[in-house]
Amino acid sequence: MKLEKAASQLEALGSPTRLQLYRTLVRAGDEGLPVGRIQDRLGIAASTLSHHLKRLVDTGLVSQERQATTLICRANYPAMNGLIGYLADECCADATCAPASAEVTAKTPA
Repeated sequence: MKLEKAASQLEALGSPTRLQLYRTLVRAGDEGLPVGRIQDRLGIAASTLSHHLKRLVDTGLVSQERQATTLICRANYPAMNGLIGYLADECCADATCAPASAEVTAKTPA
């Protein structure tokens, strides 16, 4: 993942409303949620919801599919996992980190 893409996705999630919206879609699973149900759950105006959804769609974190007159929104799990992986890939790369199990063993009295 490129730095610019990660920064864009993190910026999109930086809004409390968008983060709540994204978490709602992540929890919904692969089936996603119709826009009307999202609006009911979050209690926000349709225009506000549309604005926030567009931002998440534009960054690739959310996909939308029209089914007849209903717009279904889904979290893009590969994009989410890519962002999480980008953040975690180089954890402690420039430091000496003890494995978690070693830390627990070191803290346990003999």
